[in-house]
Amino acid sequence: MAEAERIIGTPDTPGAGAAEPEESSDAAGRAEQPASKGKRKIAVLFAVAVVAYLLDLSTKMLVVAKLEHHEPIEIIGDLLRFEATRNAGAAFGIGEAFTVIFTIIAASVIVVIARLARKLYSLPWAIALGLLLGGALGNLTDRIFRSPGVFEGAVVDFIAPANFAVFNLADSSIVCGGILIVILSFRGLDPDGTVHKD
Repeated sequence: MAEAERIIGTPDTPGAGAAEPEESSDAAGRAEQPASKGKRKIAVLFAVAVVAYLLDLSTKMLVVAKLEHHEPIEIIGDLLRFEATRNAGAAFGIGEAFTVIFTIIAASVIVVIARLARKLYSLPWAIALGLLLGGALGNLTDRIFRSPGVFEGAVVDFIAPANFAVFNLADSSIVCGGILIVILSFRGLDPDGTVHKD
């Protein structure tokens, strides 16, 4: 009887032992798959941020070189024009007395986004955070490098709709990213790609 058990048990024992590495290999493959997806979303975040930042930076350089100290350019009659202005406040000219505070807030937003990017698996969230990051970097660049001084620099604004504050592409990126985040939050989609229902 013991001999029969040994003969019957012999194929099972190595088989069971061989199955374990295969399962762990599959588990490792499953574990690597979300990580690779996460990396792709981080790449999207930074790609969107770079595009938003470069568009903002290039338009501001063009405005300073060609439009500042010149007459505004009418784009759509009285409805929309390009007019170079310097803004020491937040988006749309709010709170001009708190330039340093807005600089600290912008820097904090960048740090928070960088930390959140580590567990980012959602494409819509990557786009939203990329817009926020690009916009925050665009205006932070002005705060640091433009007059009157470091961390007190005035932001270059130039998009002037009728009966509305003058703004720039960085402001637009921040607003669009914020709106997208609100929509995603209402829909229950988290940055890690999970969906929750309240």
